[in-house]
Amino acid sequence: MYTIRPVILCGGSGTRLWPLSRELYPKQFMELGTGTLFGNTLQRVAGLKGLGKPIVLCNEEQRFFAAGILQELGVRAEVILEPTARNTAPAIALAALAAREDGEDPLLLVLPSDHTIEPAEAFHRAVDHAAQATGEEMLITFGVTPTRPDTGFGYIQSGEEVSPNLFRVARFVEKPPVQEAERLLAEGGSHWNSGIFLFRASTYLKELERHAPEILLACREAWASRTRDMDFVRVGKEAFSSAPAISIDYAIMEHTDNACTVPLDLHWNDLGSWSAFYEAGVKDAQGNVIVGDVVTQDTEGCYIHSTRRLVATLGIKDLAIVETADAILIIDRMKAQGVKTLLNTLRASSRCEANTHIKVYRPWGSYEVLVCGLHFQVKRLIVKENEVLSLQMHFHRAEHWIVVSGTARVTVGENVLLLGEDESTYIPLGTRHRLENPGRIPLEIIEVQTGSYLGEDDIVRMEDTYGRV
Repeated sequence: MYTIRPVILCGGSGTRLWPLSRELYPKQFMELGTGTLFGNTLQRVAGLKGLGKPIVLCNEEQRFFAAGILQELGVRAEVILEPTARNTAPAIALAALAAREDGEDPLLLVLPSDHTIEPAEAFHRAVDHAAQATGEEMLITFGVTPTRPDTGFGYIQSGEEVSPNLFRVARFVEKPPVQEAERLLAEGGSHWNSGIFLFRASTYLKELERHAPEILLACREAWASRTRDMDFVRVGKEAFSSAPAISIDYAIMEHTDNACTVPLDLHWNDLGSWSAFYEAGVKDAQGNVIVGDVVTQDTEGCYIHSTRRLVATLGIKDLAIVETADAILIIDRMKAQGVKTLLNTLRASSRCEANTHIKVYRPWGSYEVLVCGLHFQVKRLIVKENEVLSLQMHFHRAEHWIVVSGTARVTVGENVLLLGEDESTYIPLGTRHRLENPGRIPLEIIEVQTGSYLGEDDIVRMEDTYGRV
């Protein structure tokens, strides 16, 4: 009997799904009404045969999103933090080194954390078939049966059949123009590249040594200098940063002689653009996908997503409209891949909307900017029960805290206060302070900041439960 360790890659930022997905709150961790994509991925792999402990790879900013969902679902996993983004080939190398740590050599099922796959049972059957067919040197990739000549996906062309429903890979085709995609579908034997892989940990490391030794060297050095922080494994930053930033497709799969593919005949979507969300959504009589508070007239073939305000449309067709608290996107639905370019323009202008929402999530809860002006800012803080912020100080701002609901334990200098509803305290500039929720219900605080500089980088942490010092 084989053992499968799922390797779930969570490092993506979902840039093509702006303004809903942002760098500090990417799509895999967003609550979509049916759970999060990361949580759904964890639940999907729970039904696999021979299931071993999952390995989750994410970055520093996203680690508490991942940890919170794991805890909520009751899933024990090894969470490895990537100190910098180096794409999938180095990330999977860390997972392979972790899987080999106790002398074991399990099968690694590498999965993006932000796909939809239905029905799960069909996926389980395909993985089981691949696991039983996997030879010692095989690297298996799963190809999705295409339903249209989509130019947003890569394609896998199948070669000779090694065994029933297992084929050698003839070649990979990277996101072809529409004429090429149409030709591939007409010829048959081509599938969408799902980005899902299965191979033994040792096989992947051997292939790295053969085709990308600089990645293996950097990752081995990074793994050798790892430390454990709470439930997280931190690898050496300097060593890992020296690894080339390259995908598994370019580093290994396009060079190896051992690539094979198993077809997936099921519903799959990588939800990589607003047009993909449209394709996956439930459509009304006019072919619109509606999410949130939306009223339409003479509107056809649109994806309209409202998070806070009423969105009303009249006389439009084939658009994607996405509303959030601080930004609205209106785009031709067929040009949804261009959102990434638009986002780069916002970043070049140093627009904060490119990276964060008005509501920002932290391991202790969240904060939301209500008003921002010259030398003052008002925030609403929600602190989860039994959570505590870092002991900190600011060089450029003072703060005034008012308790709206719940109970706050506040440290101001050498004093510790217990504040209830409608009570407040003042934290002078340069004073050490801390906020804690000792209660069993969420604590809501209004924070008024005043000072010459109000940026989030004006925080000096002395102590922190979450290892952010």
